[in-house]
Amino acid sequence: MNVSVLRTAAGCLAAVLATLHLGLARAAEAPADGREAEAKAAWADASAAHINGPTEIKLRDQAVLKLPAGYVWIPEPAASKLMRAMGNHPDDREIGLVFPQKDEENWMVVAKYEAAGYIKDDDAKDWNVDDLFKNLKEGTEAANEERRQRGFPELEIVGWVERPAYEAATHRLVWSMAARDKGDTTSAQSINYNTYALGREGYITLNLITGSDHIAEDKTHAHALLSSLDFNEGKRYSDFNSSTDKVAEYGLAALVGGFAAKKLGLLALAGAFFAKFAKLIVVALAGVGVAVKKFIGRSKA
Repeated sequence: MNVSVLRTAAGCLAAVLATLHLGLARAAEAPADGREAEAKAAWADASAAHINGPTEIKLRDQAVLKLPAGYVWIPEPAASKLMRAMGNHPDDREIGLVFPQKDEENWMVVAKYEAAGYIKDDDAKDWNVDDLFKNLKEGTEAANEERRQRGFPELEIVGWVERPAYEAATHRLVWSMAARDKGDTTSAQSINYNTYALGREGYITLNLITGSDHIAEDKTHAHALLSSLDFNEGKRYSDFNSSTDKVAEYGLAALVGGFAAKKLGLLALAGAFFAKFAKLIVVALAGVGVAVKKFIGRSKA
């Protein structure tokens, strides 16, 4: 790696640590030096593990993501370390993270696989969007106790960014919600743009985290990635065998309401960084001139 790249890496790492310290000032239970060491280690692992598109990414034994050019994939376990450094609990459902390569873009996508079983989708035609919204608000409020214990601000749901829409032909679900720190009406909202691909044995989520001022353009990346995902032969939704396969204990509506509220809350901890910090953090990747950006995003207006 050349000297200029090393200087860039050093400067950006300092910015990461400074920004991380500011972002976690209210997390008094976690010492700043511990958080900084965690962030440094997480970036080092991401540097070593990154994969540039275009390429095919195996998503466990379930599917393949044809990662387009212009995208960077961070696999496990490096992805989980980055998420933990942003305030999220370890999650064994996590598959990896996607970042953009373009300097002017500032978003991330969290990929997970949930081995829930076959999700029946017949309730999609009857669901009540208002009830789903109510469930999300109630679930987020219930999850605030955990956030308080971890030293993070409580969250509240602001409203739909995109109402739930299910495409029965492709077994894809999309919905999006805006969240913010509870009672804070001045700061930028964080956006979780949630996409789901249903399979025979469970489902894969590709969840975009970005700011409210960029969701219109950034959601195109979520759709591009969702379109680039294909389940393996024998793992597709259409391969379901009712006599042998496990059926999930919940239906499609639960992916929007119910326990989805807790997932939204945890991802919003990561999204809060995108909503509150403006600097684009660039980390030079070992041996190449390509950078993974935007671990921490926008600043307060």
